Amino acid sequence: MSEAVRAGEAAALDAADGLAAKRAEFDLDDAVVYLDGNSLGAPPRGIAGRLADVVGREWGRLGIRSWEESGWWTAPERVGDRLGRLVGAAPGQVVAGDSTSVNVFKAVVAAIRMTRGAGEGGGEGEAPLRDEVLVDAATFPTDGYIASSAARMTGCRIRAVDAADMAREAGPRTAVALVNHVDYRTGRLHDLPGTTAALRAAGARTVWDLCHSAGALPVRLDADGADFAVGCTYKYLNGGPGAPAFLYVRRALQDRFDSPLPGWNSHADPFAMDPAYAPAGGAVRGRVGTPEILSLLALDAALDVWDGVDLAAVRAKSLALTDFFLRCVEAYVPRGGVESVTPRAHGERGSQVSLRYGPGAGAVMAELIRRGVVGDFRRPDVLRFGFTPLYTRFADAERAARVLGEVVAEARR
Repeated sequence: MSEAVRAGEAAALDAADGLAAKRAEFDLDDAVVYLDGNSLGAPPRGIAGRLADVVGREWGRLGIRSWEESGWWTAPERVGDRLGRLVGAAPGQVVAGDSTSVNVFKAVVAAIRMTRGAGEGGGEGEAPLRDEVLVDAATFPTDGYIASSAARMTGCRIRAVDAADMAREAGPRTAVALVNHVDYRTGRLHDLPGTTAALRAAGARTVWDLCHSAGALPVRLDADGADFAVGCTYKYLNGGPGAPAFLYVRRALQDRFDSPLPGWNSHADPFAMDPAYAPAGGAVRGRVGTPEILSLLALDAALDVWDGVDLAAVRAKSLALTDFFLRCVEAYVPRGGVESVTPRAHGERGSQVSLRYGPGAGAVMAELIRRGVVGDFRRPDVLRFGFTPLYTRFADAERAARVLGEVVAEARR
């Protein structure tokens, strides 16, 4: 099949794309194929105007009054509820704020404390003590660092387990499992409902890292019985560099959520300035200190692009894009030039394609970027391409594969 035919197929797919109009809501350079939204999403156009109003009017004119008059004080819960819709959480269970790392710490320590409570094993009169933390063996490093620290602080041991084996490996001493919904390196999608059910049957809790799934595919935290979840908002949710993360605590567990970071913002009466801590109820309990208002309201504006968007349509386009890209890679890249480490099965794939190149992969990605195709490189040999359905076109997928083929062919000469 010729390049012209493949380009024509891309054009036809773009013409039939029900999400195509969303691209106009992002500030993108049409001369560049941006396939790095799995690291940093493109900026929605509405953010600049919103921040200008926040700085010029809410902060500049209203000043301190904006904590109440502009709704700054309740922004973490308001934005949290907007995020909740995108991860299958009913209102009142998600709070926006802090970083993913901080929220992982809160959730893991709280889960350990919870499973050591009466009635869940390890409490008074019960044995054995739950003193094991399972962590996804292929996790993003920070998750592993935080989980290890949390385990040391609580007298637990940490054990690295493949995400696919979590259900089988959980036992009577397991307190909590920290699992990535989508593997950041390979793009493999893990079984959230099945793993959650198995951990619960074993008397343990789950903390899900949604950094590479929130905004890329439907997540059903409530329906699938998740206990805790965390995630960032600067990838597929396009909140901007360093945008606030989020924390989900299932409603039935909120009264027992004992945060290891009891800040004044999560106090039942923060302005009483009481030296004794009394936790607030609901999602507020997940807060710590003063909200990061500028970045939080930038995220709020970024979420406007999701108004009216059906996540099922996002998922359908994501799978179609990645399928098409893989077909184009097979057609354009010289045989044996790259190997996909991303699963072909739709039920096992997130919204990225990772290709193993071998030695020199970093140089290949640098050349792709020089030619206007932006992905990223993960040591030692993986080229990652993230597909963000709200703004990635099929023409982008075709061009990226074609340029990759050219670069690989030239490298062989």
